[in-house]
Amino acid sequence: MEISELYHFPVKSLQGHKASRLPLDKFGAMNDRRWMLVDEQNQFVTQRRLRAMAQLKATAIGDGLLLENPQGESLAVAQPDVNAELRDVRVWHDSVTARDAGDTAARWLSAQLHTPVRLVAMGKEFNRPLQSPRSDRQVGFADAAPLLVISQASLDDLNSRLDKPVSMLRFRPNLVISDCAPFAEDEWSTLTVHTAGGPIEFDCTQPCARCAIPGLDPHTGRAQKEPLKTLAQYRRWDDGQIYFGMNLAPAAANQAGFTICVGDKVEVR
Repeated sequence: MEISELYHFPVKSLQGHKASRLPLDKFGAMNDRRWMLVDEQNQFVTQRRLRAMAQLKATAIGDGLLLENPQGESLAVAQPDVNAELRDVRVWHDSVTARDAGDTAARWLSAQLHTPVRLVAMGKEFNRPLQSPRSDRQVGFADAAPLLVISQASLDDLNSRLDKPVSMLRFRPNLVISDCAPFAEDEWSTLTVHTAGGPIEFDCTQPCARCAIPGLDPHTGRAQKEPLKTLAQYRRWDDGQIYFGMNLAPAAANQAGFTICVGDKVEVR
């Protein structure tokens, strides 16, 4: 097995992009889901609530971020410094301290989305431990774990059941694995990537329960019946949730210094 694709999403729930390499740090892929939009109550905002977020692209540039809309208009945002306003924001059940990215970014994004939002970023004071027994490991603004892996065979199996195939972007993984059976990732307990800097091991923490976002067009945000309708026919488990993909956490508390590249070999057990 090997890494066949890599994806990078700098801002939670905005468009991301394919990557050829993913440098890692203790939060997962560097600059991945390190920024987030919040509402006036400092609650996190995603495409589940604002579907137009799917139309905005985010790219990490240097020590900051480039935001782009479908019309080609863009805004460069600097990483908030130590003087930036600190906000206590909510991401799911967690309350964390984040740095506000400033009024210019807030005005631009609020105009694009037609509702008041602010852009926040992780700073040095950010602390969001994974749940016990992995509380010595950290996660950024991602939903449940530092990284998400999906096998190409799982997507191929789904697309074989659909009239119109869907892309992997529907499911927003970081790692795509080739050369395994469909949904083999359901049974993995550990995943080891053989990088140029040496092997790095991940715990497969829990299968990924899917929300409504795979039912939104990843470029427009338009709601569609598929692929969730078909997935519900054979991927709905006893708890009523639809599962697709596996969440990953580093086996060690810090994975800084490693870089995952397309073509890296993978072992699982």
